[in-house]
Amino acid sequence: MKKGYVTLVLHNHLPYVIGHGMWPHGMDWLNEAAAETYIPLINSLQGLQTDGIKAGITLGITPVLTEQFADDRFKDGFSEYLNQKIESAEENAVNFAKTGNEQSKSLAGNWSDYYRWVSKLFHESFDHDLVKQLRRLQDEECIEIITCAATHGYLPLLGTDESVRAQILTGIDSYRHHYGRDPRGIWLPECAYRPHYSWRPPVGDQDEPVERKGVEEFLHDAGIKYFFVDSHLLQGGKAIGTYLERFEALQQLWRQFEKEYSPRERDISKTPYSLYYVSSTGGDKPVAIFTRDPRTTIQVWSGEHGYPGNGHYLDFHKKHFPGGLRYWRVTGPNCDLADKELYEPERIEGIVHEQSDHFVQMIAELADGHYTKEGKPAVICSPYDGELFGHWWFEGPRWLEALLRKLHAHPELEPVTTSKAMETIPPEHVINIPEGSWGEGGFHYIWLNDWTTWTWRHVYEDERAMIATVRSLGDGKGLAREIVEQMARELLLLESSDWQFLISTWSARDYAEARVDQHHSNFQRLRSMTERVMNGEEPTESDLNFMQDCKLTNGIFKINLNYWGESQSPSDRPETER
Repeated sequence: MKKGYVTLVLHNHLPYVIGHGMWPHGMDWLNEAAAETYIPLINSLQGLQTDGIKAGITLGITPVLTEQFADDRFKDGFSEYLNQKIESAEENAVNFAKTGNEQSKSLAGNWSDYYRWVSKLFHESFDHDLVKQLRRLQDEECIEIITCAATHGYLPLLGTDESVRAQILTGIDSYRHHYGRDPRGIWLPECAYRPHYSWRPPVGDQDEPVERKGVEEFLHDAGIKYFFVDSHLLQGGKAIGTYLERFEALQQLWRQFEKEYSPRERDISKTPYSLYYVSSTGGDKPVAIFTRDPRTTIQVWSGEHGYPGNGHYLDFHKKHFPGGLRYWRVTGPNCDLADKELYEPERIEGIVHEQSDHFVQMIAELADGHYTKEGKPAVICSPYDGELFGHWWFEGPRWLEALLRKLHAHPELEPVTTSKAMETIPPEHVINIPEGSWGEGGFHYIWLNDWTTWTWRHVYEDERAMIATVRSLGDGKGLAREIVEQMARELLLLESSDWQFLISTWSARDYAEARVDQHHSNFQRLRSMTERVMNGEEPTESDLNFMQDCKLTNGIFKINLNYWGESQSPSDRPETER
């Protein structure tokens, strides 16, 4: 037995952007993440495996991201994107040479080499298929892949149990299709949880509360063994946000809600270094939780206080145009863009190793403290957004690989997947936890506020209409069922929590508002078509063209309409539907 089992969890997610724009919002989000995060990460994991080291980390790959990786439109578009980046770097180098800027010319050459390296990996080593590489790593027990709600829907605020069930089960169906097994764990979108209670929609005119299942009940029925929560849901105390420092709009929102926020009294009898079962129904249908460790989270995640804020690292914000490549370093805390100094890649290696050494030491101290106090090993769960490694923090994949090598060599620590940790140190107690999510205040204000209320009116209207339409359709086949299946896709995409987050942070507000309006409008027109077809009317040519356009643009997921039908236990589904 070790003193500490380290569960590094990378949550990887992007909203559905294929067919919905390129730059600045759209497919380039996916292309950037693939080039800067996912391909370097997979390469590092495979490099560890070549050296006889099974990484032992957990990757949360949302179903909507997996589906996009598997889409031929991404594969073709990504190749074009890489060629454009190589051309931009070469053009930059020529222009820098004309002005005698030798340091920038050298950095442009580095970018050209980098994108050629990514291109070679993608086309030759990975055979254009990131999902295949991830599946192989899991099949060979190097990593564990967990699932998520289908489109990252914010589960506590969805208006019906059918909608929650459809998000979870559609996500599991997608996982099973692409990874060839059932998922054991799930990343709840935004780490948002709601227990069982009589619930009233926060938007609309519904006066009577409705008995709603706890999120863990859906997970239990679906065969999910564990999920993740922020530390304040387990222990109380102040919820620590990681995005507040990044977005001025969130700071404005927080000032509105801060006066209403009162942290729960801290419960020191519970520790984030042990696993627990959660049940909001008196012990029925329990599911295990891993709790985010605050200290290791902030040390890595925070751009201001953590490792990515080192002045010698590549700066994320300042870009050179044309081409959008980055040539500057962070330089200093709160440094203006105009004062950024040029990047010096030769200084990075020593910093990466110094910081990874520090992280190992910090984990060892946490594990030793817990072991001394409790007499058993600690499970230290350190979850992060996957895009932190490479996209936002360019040197992140190198840091992560260095860290994993050092953890595997440590005599008292072991990096393990979440399932391995649960098998080694299983939960012993069943507890209740309150409603909440990650972030400052630990509740729903980022997704539900004056700027986003209108989006929830659309969601709730369409959720109710979806259930009514599915029940009217019954066992109906043919065109009517095809249209209703596309209604389901539009609803799932409408429910994505990304839209409220982008609106609240003002990071892509117009784009997010347009997407909400589009999916709602598509849903309503498809609903009208369904009613006419079910009444025996022939659809017009324009209606058929519209539906085919929706399927072409938003034809994500294989749809099982039973999930919006009469209430059923997912464990009772026929094997072919599981």
